[in-house]
Amino acid sequence: MRGKQFYDWQTSGGTDDVMRLVDCLERADVAWCAIGGVAVNHWAEQTMVTQDVDFVVAAEAVERTVSLLEDAGFRPERFEWSINFKGRSAVSIQLSTEDFYRDFPSRGVAADVNGILLRVACLEDTLKGKIKAWSEPGRRQSKRLKDLADIARLVEAHPHLSDMLTDELKKQIQHPGKP
Repeated sequence: MRGKQFYDWQTSGGTDDVMRLVDCLERADVAWCAIGGVAVNHWAEQTMVTQDVDFVVAAEAVERTVSLLEDAGFRPERFEWSINFKGRSAVSIQLSTEDFYRDFPSRGVAADVNGILLRVACLEDTLKGKIKAWSEPGRRQSKRLKDLADIARLVEAHPHLSDMLTDELKKQIQHPGKP
């Protein structure tokens, strides 16, 4: 089973939703990139299953993006820090509206994730986003543990990133090549 087939199976047809999302943004020439687990899957050595597609667009493109995705059949639901979209599958598509991520699209790179061509946050931004998520005190323990695992996966694949870790993270994540 190829990556795209597995992803489609795991997300109850999510490939179509993700490809419609990408097509909408690319055709409209919106500056955007995937963040979170999708970006980690691009940069890490091994992919992990995720049913979320977190992404960010340039600040001035948020409302235009909402309209584009509504026109493509996605249903939006607004929250304090995101706008979530529901398509036809089990994929959860989440547009982050946090200022922290605003510059990420300008540094995004083209990527093939699970056989789907899209844009992801650059390596350093991907790590910064995961550190931010892990650092949020109100975040559920299960989410924080996944964030910690994602940070470890990034550092294992790119040992130079260990220099970007906080002291607290350095105590929890072993530097590759060190016992």
